[in-house]
Amino acid sequence: MTVSKTTQTELLRAAHALAAAARPVTLAHFRGAALAAENKDAAGFDPVTVADRGAEKAMRAALQDLRPDDAILGEEFGHQAGTSGLTWVLDPIDGTRGYISGTPTWGVLISVADETGPLFGLIDQPYIGERFAGGFGVAEVNGPTGRAALQCRAPRPLAQATVLTTFPEVGTPQEGAAFHAVADRAQLTRYGMDCYGYALLAAGQVDLVIEAGLNAYDIQAPIAVIQAAGGMVTDWAGGPAHEGGRALAAANADIHAQALAILQDMLLD
Repeated sequence: MTVSKTTQTELLRAAHALAAAARPVTLAHFRGAALAAENKDAAGFDPVTVADRGAEKAMRAALQDLRPDDAILGEEFGHQAGTSGLTWVLDPIDGTRGYISGTPTWGVLISVADETGPLFGLIDQPYIGERFAGGFGVAEVNGPTGRAALQCRAPRPLAQATVLTTFPEVGTPQEGAAFHAVADRAQLTRYGMDCYGYALLAAGQVDLVIEAGLNAYDIQAPIAVIQAAGGMVTDWAGGPAHEGGRALAAANADIHAQALAILQDMLLD
């Protein structure tokens, strides 16, 4: 859908208002001695905390005031229908495992999308105080050292690249083998970044982020930020990734093509 300049300005203000609403909730519990986590996955470990739920409630309340006609898709409270054709996609704490471990690589993910995918997104890290924004002509980070433009890295051979993912196993055994086939050809591989890895890609610090088993709320804000910074995000078949599943985020088309060829070759074996 076409979004007018006036509506774009309203959406930008709303997105930042949501991040401002979520920040104090997440910080109130981070590294707290009494913080407890419930497990949402009986077959594994998928933690949720009072901070996850509280931050999403705060963002939903802000949307009720600012954009009551928009739909909402949130990790903790699901889908709420709207009439505007726009959907806010919210992950109140992306990286809850890191959050309950005290590491600062979790973040609040906020994006607004139409039927084609995300139009604007924020990756907000309340503890560090960094906010990465992308879309509607914006590509910037604002943090402790001030405001700076986001720009992904220029092309380089895979042998010189840095690759990030969150979990060493990545997904299924087959997906893990495909990821490691790329990582084995790279210069450096790092783990455990959650959404912060995508922020680092947009900031020009790394070349690739490769993940699997994602949900829409995990990837839509990163897509908007990375695309605004000149990078690209697809699934492992080279198609759209905004519905989740497998994601290949790349600093440029050249490194994307190198990684995609290896992933596809491994998945066909």
